[in-house]
Amino acid sequence: MHWLTAGMFIWFAWTHPVQADVFISIKADGSYVLSNVHRPGRTYQRVISEPASSLASSDQAQMITGMPYAELVAEAAEANDLPAALLHAVIQAESRYNPNARSPSGAVGLMQLMPDTAKELGVKNAWDPASNLQGGARYLKRMLTLFDNDITLAVAAYNAGPDAVMRRGRVVPPYAETQRYVPKVLRQYRRLQGLAMDAPL
Repeated sequence: MHWLTAGMFIWFAWTHPVQADVFISIKADGSYVLSNVHRPGRTYQRVISEPASSLASSDQAQMITGMPYAELVAEAAEANDLPAALLHAVIQAESRYNPNARSPSGAVGLMQLMPDTAKELGVKNAWDPASNLQGGARYLKRMLTLFDNDITLAVAAYNAGPDAVMRRGRVVPPYAETQRYVPKVLRQYRRLQGLAMDAPL
């Protein structure tokens, strides 16, 4: 009877998809315990394992939620239909998460908005992290729309301006800064997405 019951538990575990490891153990009174937690002092047999892809996805989600300004980035990403990982990659390259960053050309804040761009985007205080992120996300979304969701060209345009990309036939401009910037952003984006460094975007 015990083996029949155990068999039923195992059958249930294998035929009902779950999002975590499942363990089975036998208590002193002979009853069975199913658990997704391996408690010390008990002997368990794992009857199903969480798929590696689910574990990887969970790890990536935890990595992103552990980044600086994670909540504000998530809000800006959702409001502008962007991957949060892409916003984080741009912020890392632009300011390294320093809300007080200012470039020699006058770009400011987390996403390094130029004063004219910030004004056009309706950003009243570009030094405010939430406002800066929302403005930067709107601008990045605009670049993605302009370049047919080509992330490489959108990132290049974010750095060098859309005209620079357009003038050269929709390719990454040959500016030294942009040539360094684009691979840096894409490398971080792939890392946060759990993608191989040569994975297509």
